[in-house]
Amino acid sequence: MTEYEPVIGLEVHAELLTESKMFCGCRVVDSVEAPPNTAVCPVCLGMPGMLPVINRRAIEMAMRVALALNCTIQPHNVFARKNYFYPDLPKAYQISQYELPLAINGWVDIDIDADQPEKRQKRIYIRRVHLEEDTGKLTHLENGHGSLIDFNRSGVPLLEIVSEPDMNSIPETRNYAMKIRQILRYLGVNSGDMEKGVIRFEANVSLRPAGSTQLGTRTEIKNLNSFRALTDAIAYELDRQQELLDAGKEIVQDTMGWSEARRETFSQRGKEEAHDYRYFPEPDLPPLAISAAWVEEVKISLPELPDAKMARYLTEHNITPYEANVLAEERPVAEWYEATVAADGDPSAVANWMINVLFSFMNEHKLTIEQIKVTPAGLVELLSLIEAEIINNNTAKEVLAIMFTTGRSAQEVVDERGLAQISDEEQIATLIAQVLDDNPEQVRDYLQGKEQLRGWFVGQVMRSSRGKANPTLVNKLLTMQLSSLKEA
Repeated sequence: MTEYEPVIGLEVHAELLTESKMFCGCRVVDSVEAPPNTAVCPVCLGMPGMLPVINRRAIEMAMRVALALNCTIQPHNVFARKNYFYPDLPKAYQISQYELPLAINGWVDIDIDADQPEKRQKRIYIRRVHLEEDTGKLTHLENGHGSLIDFNRSGVPLLEIVSEPDMNSIPETRNYAMKIRQILRYLGVNSGDMEKGVIRFEANVSLRPAGSTQLGTRTEIKNLNSFRALTDAIAYELDRQQELLDAGKEIVQDTMGWSEARRETFSQRGKEEAHDYRYFPEPDLPPLAISAAWVEEVKISLPELPDAKMARYLTEHNITPYEANVLAEERPVAEWYEATVAADGDPSAVANWMINVLFSFMNEHKLTIEQIKVTPAGLVELLSLIEAEIINNNTAKEVLAIMFTTGRSAQEVVDERGLAQISDEEQIATLIAQVLDDNPEQVRDYLQGKEQLRGWFVGQVMRSSRGKANPTLVNKLLTMQLSSLKEA
């Protein structure tokens, strides 16, 4: 049986977060929230004689993405008519870009293993980034009883990012898709909310004999709106193609859909080539000229991107690769972390408390970092109380839980609830003596060589102090009292 290598390219379609649609003044927010077919106008409904106007803000957002993906912005690009009939296209054509797109020849590095970011990376090349208008939304009724269409989405600015067929496994494809989504969210041009369909994937999938450089016949899987759908559809399609090839049959170039219910791909229509769309320059729109000054202006506005941010955290903050990866994953989290460090928080301690404690509270209450009541300065104050040995780590977790739900400061919580750490040696010594007096059997066992009981004694002392005893002093004074008993 021939061993095959997957060859996968990905098209990412992302709606842009502009105020208005791509070629008219309809509000984009209404395209999601308004009743069906009410967030429309004669332009986005394709009425005869209506003239489109290019949305400058959409162009700038697309340029931000292209620059973040290391693409070359083309100074001269043209919108074209992509002609095909489908019910969600009211004009029977889509205004898109073809021969002269906005940007070309980019790349992005992905982790081979997303769970181990210190592992080697792979560079995925990007063929083009271009703009077009989104289509309406079709809802197919059950049992073939027709379809409903909502044109609210028609005309929303849609960015298309087309990779080269550089991915050779499903994990690579998933990591690439996640990386693109992350960058779009960092740039503030797309929410990344896949349930609302604002970002969708189309996978071009083929197989070739292992070691070959020739590309096999591909199929395109359309409209995958989750990472699970993306990986499951590709896995099924690779298995389907391998079965055909092993049986000596040919792969037919085709456009496929993915049925979540049946867990299989299905043929939608024969795959078109570019000439089938009869592209020609959009006669109602002039060529778009982008100056070098405009490109530089957009480039200056770019934020620090995740890879650069992670690298900086490793060198400047001396945290682990795992911590750097988690903290740089989402821009609001990264900004919260940086604000906490800027407020004199120790970078390593802040990373530890955010990842291991704060995030667990956020998950429990289903809140984002923007929604929590704890402030960066509040966490720094809490950590300073630990450093000053006013409270210990266990008490600090209790304090943070109260801060999380009430918004009170750490010092207020400690004062109001009497949570300050006991650091008086005489008081702790008395607690230890009481524990030893109350547990003569355990003391006897310890003195006879059962050394592991030492930890049990520490736990009993901490319990008797309601967790407020200074652990360092507890261990020190317990050692002294146990040594005295051994010598007696």
